[in-house]
Amino acid sequence: MPISPSEFDFVRELVRQRSAIVLEPGKEYLVESRLGTVARTEGFASLEQFLAELRNQPANGLHARVVEAMTTNETTFFRDIHPFDALRDAIIPDLLQRRAAERQLTIWCAASSSGQEPYSIAMLLREKGAQLAGWRIRILGTDLSGEMIARAREARYSQVEMNRGLPAPLLVKYFIKQGLEWQLKDDIRQMVEYREMNLAAPWPVLPAPDIVFIRNVLIYFDVATKKEILAKIRQAMRPDGYLFLGGAETTLNLDDAFHRTPLGKATAYRLIPPAK
Repeated sequence: MPISPSEFDFVRELVRQRSAIVLEPGKEYLVESRLGTVARTEGFASLEQFLAELRNQPANGLHARVVEAMTTNETTFFRDIHPFDALRDAIIPDLLQRRAAERQLTIWCAASSSGQEPYSIAMLLREKGAQLAGWRIRILGTDLSGEMIARAREARYSQVEMNRGLPAPLLVKYFIKQGLEWQLKDDIRQMVEYREMNLAAPWPVLPAPDIVFIRNVLIYFDVATKKEILAKIRQAMRPDGYLFLGGAETTLNLDDAFHRTPLGKATAYRLIPPAK
């Protein structure tokens, strides 16, 4: 039975309130598909019955399951390769000079999903070898979904996931085949720490990042929320740091403290230095 307009509006409002994610009209099919699976898993006879239970209960674990189910967790290793090329060829060499005295780098992946993005960065840095010997490298991955955080910490991936973006030499070098899955080796896995974090809620204290990856996330928020998140990133990151957004995202008309910086085929955003 298709979801009714009132049920869809209820789900839209629940998701918006708890995550600031905006479900546009026309996404009814997505709600039916994803929440239908949750309803069956939780033992409800129908989606209608499941949503009725949600309406009648105070906020609880079921409400959180709805928000997690409606979160898009699309990710791959080295997704849209150009930002990683820029990281390797331009940004890391620049920061090696800028941070030579402190010998420390912090990178934050603000929507880390099941871990492919932060682990891609970890492998890229490990490939730098002696250049980073003696440096303290901190990679932080955060995500709204506790389920995704658990998957990221486990760092086990299917063959299909491995085939999406991961170069064969890195697969051989950094993963171990275990049955039908691939396990990331501990020395790379331990380079990344994970936390649950809702970007639309008050933020915890974060280590000031030199590089922020928050790609393909802002597209799910309304303009006010985008502005709020960019302002918080601006306050959190190092003044000479780098921000990466998704290919369809920009700071233009959202936060004029950033300027666009072309880096080969990639684009990063940097804070405009204060006037002297």
